[in-house]
Amino acid sequence: MQGVPDLSARRSRLLGDSSRRGLLLSTTSTVLVLAALVAVFLLAPGSAQVRHTFFNPTDMWQALVGDPKAGYYSVGEALWLNIRMFIAAEIGILIVGLFVAIIRQSTGPVLLPLRVVATAYVDVARGVPLILIIFAIGFGAPALRLTVISDQSAAVYGVAALVISYSAYVSEVYRAGINSVHRSQVAAARSLGLSQWASMRYVILPQAIRTIIPPLLNDFISLQKDTALVGLLGAIEANKAAELYSDTVFNYSSYVVAAILFLILTIPLARFTDHLIRRDQARRLAGAGQLWAGIWAERIPAPASPPAQLTRCGSKGCARRSARTRCSAGWTWPSPRTRSSA
Repeated sequence: MQGVPDLSARRSRLLGDSSRRGLLLSTTSTVLVLAALVAVFLLAPGSAQVRHTFFNPTDMWQALVGDPKAGYYSVGEALWLNIRMFIAAEIGILIVGLFVAIIRQSTGPVLLPLRVVATAYVDVARGVPLILIIFAIGFGAPALRLTVISDQSAAVYGVAALVISYSAYVSEVYRAGINSVHRSQVAAARSLGLSQWASMRYVILPQAIRTIIPPLLNDFISLQKDTALVGLLGAIEANKAAELYSDTVFNYSSYVVAAILFLILTIPLARFTDHLIRRDQARRLAGAGQLWAGIWAERIPAPASPPAQLTRCGSKGCARRSARTRCSAGWTWPSPRTRSSA
């Protein structure tokens, strides 16, 4: 199209050549950097000791399978406790965080005490480190000597501490999603006769949740890792099993096994989060493109043949066109913002 700059050359200069030569150069540079890092590690004076301490294949296998008779547990089997705690905490966080967000978004005077309590809870839970909350719940709740509360396992106390801490963060994510819904949506719902709670349930929350899924998944990636802190209360999860093996055989390869297992859990979730973010961006861009295409199609319908009032580019009328005319694809026509001077 005449007057439209060629963006392919500019994109090629900015992003690099996508041909075989560019692919070969990028692959070669990546391999060289990785090889340099491996060479530095292998040629270091203490490389042999570090490899024996952290990357011993025999110790890594023994830590993975475990041997309770020898005094240590299987890191692989202990990871199942991390997964169960993660699932239980995730369900509780989604429910508590949504409840706190709705309370903080309420405007009625009757709910003012609850809004004050919810605001104080968010401030305290976000300000206190998670490890201190785990200690407070794990050691404080049994000391109360209550019938049901004080008789739970360390994993239950750990899940409760995770829910208390992460619900404060997730409630703010919910609030951001709720506030991102345009006020016209609320006004339209109220004009249809929906109450405030019905508007929140059927109109606002469906749109808000779709927006906040990527940040929620990022929080849950951190949650999966933080389940390892529950081992401080004595629960035999993956990190605690790795610690017991290290204390028994005086080798840290078990920690590497636990790290690899956590990576196996978190990396797919991280890639899935990136996929959702890219899909959401593509959907938004496609929607905006279709919207503008529809607007311009209504304002400037493309004629099958040149109308009488249009003049060919290069002709006398096109050469001295004013601000009231525009030129594209060899034809000029009146701008949609002004009237035609027929």
